[in-house]
Amino acid sequence: MGIEELLGQYGDMYGTALLTTWWMTIVSYAGAMALALVLTIMRVCPIRPLRMFADFFVQVFRNIPGISLLIITVYALPKLDVIFPYDICVIVTTILIASAFGSENFMSGINTISVGQIEAARSLGLTFGQMLRQVVIPQALRSVVLPMTNLLIAVMLTTAIASQVPMKPPELTGLVSYINTRSTGGITTFLISALCYVGTAVFIGYVGNKLDKKVRILR
Repeated sequence: MGIEELLGQYGDMYGTALLTTWWMTIVSYAGAMALALVLTIMRVCPIRPLRMFADFFVQVFRNIPGISLLIITVYALPKLDVIFPYDICVIVTTILIASAFGSENFMSGINTISVGQIEAARSLGLTFGQMLRQVVIPQALRSVVLPMTNLLIAVMLTTAIASQVPMKPPELTGLVSYINTRSTGGITTFLISALCYVGTAVFIGYVGNKLDKKVRILR
């Protein structure tokens, strides 16, 4: 089946699948960044149990394959009477994994802040919370624009694990399986989905580079 024929028959579904991928990416990334920020604050706070918990969380979810975590979310949680729709399972899985990597990125940004600035903040009598809000977090965010841009692309690609569950409507990778089980789409179905991923990733990278040049801290 050629590209024109494939788009003529499944073009609307590709558009829906692309929007589904974008929606899942945006929600997952927002949730991951919020959780990553919380984890990072816990990792640098003076309370040792919180530091240990956050470090443990990052080490665990940074090293679990996405598909394995999805299987746990979809098939194990119902045994505990915790049941989520398939799209929510994919989003939760993506958030847990991406937040671990996001926290590592934030930690890298924090490590770029000189000790002198921290000591100056303490000498001014700033509390731990004030120091985070006024000194640490603003500079860390400006330092990790490019890593977080790369993480956004990774989050988009991670949503492809949704192809392993019967989600409706399917996302881009799931749509490939849907089409190929009903017609002889062949490699063309993968090509169209790949172009959608590549186009989105190029746009994200372009915006990320522009933003990084605007907010980058020159040292």
